[in-house]
Amino acid sequence: MENFETIDLNADQNGIAYLTLDREDKRNALSALMLTELAAAAKKIDQSDDIRVVILTGAGETFCAGADLAWMREQMAADVDTRAREATRLAETLFALNTLSKPLIGALQGNAFGGGVGLASVCDVVFGASHIKMALTEVKLGIIPATIGPYVYARIGEAECRRLFLSGRTFESDEALNCGLLSRVTHSSELWEEVEDEAYSFLSCAPGAVAAAKKLARSFGVSIDQDTIAMTIAALKERWETEEAAEGISAFFEKRPPYWKLK
Repeated sequence: MENFETIDLNADQNGIAYLTLDREDKRNALSALMLTELAAAAKKIDQSDDIRVVILTGAGETFCAGADLAWMREQMAADVDTRAREATRLAETLFALNTLSKPLIGALQGNAFGGGVGLASVCDVVFGASHIKMALTEVKLGIIPATIGPYVYARIGEAECRRLFLSGRTFESDEALNCGLLSRVTHSSELWEEVEDEAYSFLSCAPGAVAAAKKLARSFGVSIDQDTIAMTIAALKERWETEEAAEGISAFFEKRPPYWKLK
């Protein structure tokens, strides 16, 4: 449909679009360019009457490893306004995907960490291969899952957010299913068959009614608007300026434990 550098977008004759994170060598980590291209793809999808349902997946063995390491290094060296601008880029991309008028199906063929969990959380239905692992590891770096937080909260609620946000631990597909991050877990060999069966189920429904029903469902839950985004950016800006954030991210790149980790 369109040439992108970090993602792939194609649609079949039935109206099913395949949106693929395509940085396999970087474990589909979220770079500034990828976020810009995802937002552009979301706009293109919404403007197309030919697309009726979207499948979001990743190339290779990982769905999304979270933030790109080079991008993180740039944030360490940047001033607070630049950091805020880059966080806003992620927030606006998630908002665009979350408010798509078409059903968005997540097909997690591999692990999802940090921002990858955020991407899964904006999907209407999320299938995960049984072997995958997920984590919200921000607190281990001295920061917080601010930008993705509203979407994760909308999906799993406060109790599960408290449990997963505060520990930063890695968990497996069965736990992700139980807490609501995944809608269904299946063997990797059956993942695509089940995802495409789900996609075809939407094709028997009136597109306008589907869009209206999705908008209605969002209206019942957590309000995620520009004020919400601004609040999360402010929280992240404040956290970026702390000693813990500097130590946690430095320790990560230096491959050493931060000072607070129990030896």
